[in-house]
Amino acid sequence: MIVPIIAPISELLNREFFENSLRAWLTAGITTVVMFVILYVVRNVTASRLGALAAKTTNYIDDMVVDIIAATRKWVMLAMSILVGFGALELPHVGQFFAPAAKLVLLWQIAIWGAAAINFWVKHHLDKRTNVAERGGVAMINAMGIAAKAVLWILIVITALHSVFGINPTPWITGLGVSGIAVALAVQNILGDLLAALAIVFDKPFDVGDSIGVDQINGTVEHIGLKTTRIRSVTGEQIIIGNGDLLKSRLRNFRRMHQRRALFNVDVPFDTPAELLGRLPSTIEGIVTAQKKVKFDRAHVASFGESGVRIETVYYVLDPDYKLYMDIQQAINLEIFKRFSGENVRFAMPSRTVYHEGPLAKEVAVTPQTPPTD
Repeated sequence: MIVPIIAPISELLNREFFENSLRAWLTAGITTVVMFVILYVVRNVTASRLGALAAKTTNYIDDMVVDIIAATRKWVMLAMSILVGFGALELPHVGQFFAPAAKLVLLWQIAIWGAAAINFWVKHHLDKRTNVAERGGVAMINAMGIAAKAVLWILIVITALHSVFGINPTPWITGLGVSGIAVALAVQNILGDLLAALAIVFDKPFDVGDSIGVDQINGTVEHIGLKTTRIRSVTGEQIIIGNGDLLKSRLRNFRRMHQRRALFNVDVPFDTPAELLGRLPSTIEGIVTAQKKVKFDRAHVASFGESGVRIETVYYVLDPDYKLYMDIQQAINLEIFKRFSGENVRFAMPSRTVYHEGPLAKEVAVTPQTPPTD
């Protein structure tokens, strides 16, 4: 009873459809399914195991590998399984396209893997910028990621033209190179600003939120773009400067100060007694050292000016905050005024002695150093 049943089945399996037996078609289908299942399981298991190992390490390379493996597309695995499974069939009009199709699918998947690696790099660098000040250059990092993807896809297209379609891309590349030179000459200022933006991202002379000085401009960086940087001036207006011009200027980054050096002068009249004049630097030193977050450096009778004797004092504020510096300087000034008033020390007033020779008499006019009193 079994033989009569097996005979029709065997005959059916040997029957040809499109120049291949039904057995060959079934074998190709089963091979395709098995291949897809194997690829799918291998991808998931590998990504899961590597993910567990990557979570225990501080190295981010293994995390990038996990993201790349996870970027393997199901349709790519299905396409490769179909190409492997049905590649053994005799398909005169279709089989010749299997090898080029396999190359195209593989190149497409390579491009996706490369894009996943670029996305991981961008995300990794953005995640490292935790606070607001460190998040400057976000647009630049994203732009660099887009540029890297563009270069990747251009390389994939050139490879596909050469290896799959047999087209020599050299004349195209040459033509694009000549056109690129012409375009670069036409927009060299824009390209200069773009390259300067890259220099700002990598060299980091300043970042968003930094208080900087550029020539006679002082302000806070609000935005770093591909072509320009926007600075909010201390007087309130927004100043836009090209990145190229910005890097050519002398920049002062006040945010990165660890301490602030302060120098101030006090002028006293020439008729101040020498003994009292010698005590004034020590008096000023005591006033300065009494302040908090201050490191005293020196105080000296420095020079003789036009109006009086100059006492020069230098100290350091151990905090870069400008408001704190002004508060400390104000406290020092008020205490100096109080001490000098208690010791009858006058401040020098601008004065000048003029000698006048008239036709009848010789007069000497002297401008007093202190205002006259009633």
